[in-house]
Parts: sequence; C-alpha cells; structure tokens
Amino acid sequence: MAETSFETRCRLRQLDRAELEQHQLTRLNQLLAAILPANQFYADKLSSVQVPLESLDQLPQLPFTTKEELASDGATDGLATNRTFPLDHYVRFHRTSGTRGLPLVVVDTADDWQWFLDTWQYVLDVAEVTAADRALLAFSFGPFIGFWSAHEATAARGTLVVPGGGLSTLARLELIESQQITLLFCTPTYALHMAEVAAENQIDLAASSVRCLVVAGEPGGSIPAVRQRIETAWQARLIDHTGATEVGPWGYADPEGEGVHVIESEFLAEFISITSGEVAQEGELSELVLTSLGRAGNPVIRYRTGDLARPAYGGKGSDRFVFLPGGVLGRADDMIVVRGVNVFPSSIEQIVRSFPEVAEYRFTVSREKEMDKLLVEIEDSLSAPDRVAEEFQLRLGLRVTVECVPEGTLPRFEAKGKRFIDQRPSQIPE
Repeated sequence: MAETSFETRCRLRQLDRAELEQHQLTRLNQLLAAILPANQFYADKLSSVQVPLESLDQLPQLPFTTKEELASDGATDGLATNRTFPLDHYVRFHRTSGTRGLPLVVVDTADDWQWFLDTWQYVLDVAEVTAADRALLAFSFGPFIGFWSAHEATAARGTLVVPGGGLSTLARLELIESQQITLLFCTPTYALHMAEVAAENQIDLAASSVRCLVVAGEPGGSIPAVRQRIETAWQARLIDHTGATEVGPWGYADPEGEGVHVIESEFLAEFISITSGEVAQEGELSELVLTSLGRAGNPVIRYRTGDLARPAYGGKGSDRFVFLPGGVLGRADDMIVVRGVNVFPSSIEQIVRSFPEVAEYRFTVSREKEMDKLLVEIEDSLSAPDRVAEEFQLRLGLRVTVECVPEGTLPRFEAKGKRFIDQRPSQIPE
C-alpha cells in the first residue's frame, strides 16, 4: 500500500462507486502484471484471459479459485500452490486451522506482510487504538496468522502489546489487572469463557481497565445477543472484524456494531446467490468471493471464501464500502436444512445467547427415519429447557429438543468454538 494514513483510509472509504472501481481496476491490473507469468498457478488459470482488463465488467471472465485448488498438489509440506516466487523470497509462515481438512500453509514476502499490517489499520481505526492503549492478545503462540498480524499491526500504531500465549485463563485475567490492559484481542467464544472464569474467581470484569475487545474467528462478534452478552460482562465496547489466512484481513466493523464493511480499497468483493448462482441482489443470501489486491506472493483471485452474507451495496452512512449487516452469517458448508428450514449455527447461537442463565451449549443434528432432528444441549442455571425450546419454535419455526446437562460438562474453547455436530448419514463421505 502506497498510502496508509488515517486520512487516506477515510478518503478511500468515501469514494463514490465509479472512483472506487477505477481504483480497484488499477490495483488489479498492477497485481496481474506483477504475478504473470512468474506465478505458474495463475499463469495456467488465466491463460485465456486478455490482460490488462479494461473494466471490472470483465472480472467474470476470470475463473474462480477454491481452497481445494490451493492444496491440490498433495505436497507433504502443505504449502499453497499459488506462490509467485521461489521460497527464499518469503519471510513469514502461517497455516490455516485445519478445521475443514488438512492445514494449508501460506507464506508472505516482506512487502505482502506490510500490506497485511496496513490493511489491519482499518480495524484498529474503528477501535480507536492509540499509543496510550495497552493490548493483551489472548491467543496461544503458533502458526495462526491472526495472533501475529494483530500483534504487529497494533505495535506499529505505537501501542504497548502484551502477548498472552502459554498462560491459563486466570493468569490472563490477572495480567489484565496488573498491567491495566485497555484492549483485549480474542475470539468471541473466549471472551465469554474469560467472563465465566472471572465470575468463578470473584473478579469484577466490569471494573477492569479494558475499554474495548477486538474479536474475530467466528460470527459471534456481529450476533446481537453475543455482542450484548460480552459487552455487558466486560462493560466494554466490542469490535468485530473478519479475515482469512489465505485472503487477508478483509473486513472491519461499523461503529454501531451492526455488521462489517469489506475493505474494498484492498479487496474486490463479489456476491454469488446461493439460490441462483448468479450475482446476488441487494440483501440476498450469498457466498462472498474475494480478490486480494495487495498480496503478490500468494495472490488469490476470485476466491470462493465459503462465507455467507447479505450485501448492502451502498455501504452504511458515509462509508461507501459494501456493508454486510450481521457480518458473516455462517459458512456455506455449515448451513443445515432441518425439515425444510435453512438453519445456520449463528442462528442457534443468537437464540441460546439471549438467555443469560445459559453458560454454554452444543447442538447436534441427526436423522430419524426420513426426518432431521435437532438437539440442543445447554448448561442452564435455571434448569428450564422448555423456555429455550419455545424460543426456537417462535423464531425458527422448528420443534427443537432442548436438554439440560450438568454445569461445566460441555467443552470450553480458547479459539474458535466447535459446538456443532452433524450425525446425519448423508453427511458422512462414502
């Protein structure tokens, strides 16, 4: 990125659509010129495409990219296949979580890594991060890109950054108190777990120095019930953001916490209707497709993220970047159909988290004869599952079996929560 100042980011966010698309076209053609023909992966994929492009209307001529393609060479080192340069040009190694298949290794050049950190500044702008802040990163050390990018992007802003890897939850809570931490970086799931541990140890989170939590890794940060629960427990503002190892940090929250904007100065965003497979209409449920415009070492062009959203093409308020109300609503491969009703894990969480007496939950989908059955297990201090079942019936139109389990028996998670179990035979590969 040539310009990274706050003033420049504000200007880019307010470009009209024609100016923004010209900016994107220029960046895209610069990227294509930089990677072709050195990047064999895209040289092969784009061999029939005339470059440079004259208009973004030509974008559909470029084929989609999928994660399966990036991992298709079967190499034991797990390196993504879309590298542009020899390996000695790269200085950063990161790896996907492997939640859906084997972990994928993505490496970055020094220039690409700087782009990654610069793009992060849109997130930190919304959180109003300054050198006066003290930030704690409640993640374990490892190849997870979110920890390292958040750490270095925040430090580049002049903020004192405290790594929390290798510590217990209680030790992290004590570190917040002793170091007067004002910013906490973690997943929504872990923010709730920290609140639970604080309550168990008579720690008053509401009186802590934390003024803001920056969360990512799962949809919870833009789910109203989850956001309200976290902000109430911590008495602090919650900022959501979105990204992926293979794509980059592509989204930031709006100030009101009602969803996320795509950073369109650095990413080309497309929305494909899950119903028609065509370009999605305003507000239509769709899959997000992204092109990273500043990452030449491991570029992704028209990458099918699998993330589901409902685009508001006109942006929100004075911010013209496309807005996603509710943020990422779920993933295409996580959507389940229960008796003809589309259900997302985020919908389950929104309902369950609206009951403050429920500490944790897990849901399982199974099949009895020809009918899908949804079971939700909850740790409920009131031991009153019927009221939760009634809310599912009211809001989803589904009869859901809700059962109470003893407190403390369901798993807790430091990173992404894994609360969904699909036991239907049709979901098991042959």
